[in-house]
Amino acid sequence: MIHLFTVVFKEPIFNLLVFLYNYLSFGDLGIAIILLTIIIRLIFLPLSQKSIKSQKSLQELQPKIEKLKKEYGNDKEKLGRAMMDLYKEHKINPLSSCLPLLIQLPFFIAVFEIFRHGISEKSLEMVYPFISRPEVIDNLAFGFLDLSQPSIPLAVLTGLAQFWQTKMITTKKPEVKSEGAKDEGMAAMMNKQMTYFLPLFIVFIGATLPAALTLYLFVFNVTMALQQLYMFKKKNNDDSDKGQGQENTSEEKKVVDVSP
Repeated sequence: MIHLFTVVFKEPIFNLLVFLYNYLSFGDLGIAIILLTIIIRLIFLPLSQKSIKSQKSLQELQPKIEKLKKEYGNDKEKLGRAMMDLYKEHKINPLSSCLPLLIQLPFFIAVFEIFRHGISEKSLEMVYPFISRPEVIDNLAFGFLDLSQPSIPLAVLTGLAQFWQTKMITTKKPEVKSEGAKDEGMAAMMNKQMTYFLPLFIVFIGATLPAALTLYLFVFNVTMALQQLYMFKKKNNDDSDKGQGQENTSEEKKVVDVSP
């Protein structure tokens, strides 16, 4: 099983990294890691778009879900059916928000395995025969950052990028006004705590990991946040145009109604 994982995930990713290091990064491992992260993100772009849309839609449905919980109280069976109808009405699959993350997990594990002990001469044994094998890969990135050692400043930046990404996709917790909605309020509170806890956890872990892996996480989070920003702005513009179109249609109807 381990050998299969190495052949299917670890070796291809490592060879892509070596290729980028040889030909596109000017011999800078940091640039090679940035390019590698962007390529992996592009591969999963369609899946991540679906995941972002699903997460945002689920957040926007929270007030309606809370309303259902007030209505059905402790009747879990009716509540479950009502929530499934709600998801169907809005064309949302609750599992679609986490499925892309599960699919990307083997890639992250492979990257972790590549960088956790640094890139050594032994690692270069995985280079394919048709790719030029460098004598050594310099772990110094951008002329000052040793990617084989932990970097606290980079860990902090990665945590901030995670906070930006998570904060962007969360919506304001609706006010809890009834006993039946307390569990929904608790879920919203836990969601808020995760918004702050996860970035802090990443800072803590990132401060102990090689900077190469932290750099990968930083670029991953920044590109994900930028993708979310673009998608949300596009959605807002589309909604604005749609609303403007409906307003113009209403005005035209009024003109027609008052015509003799």
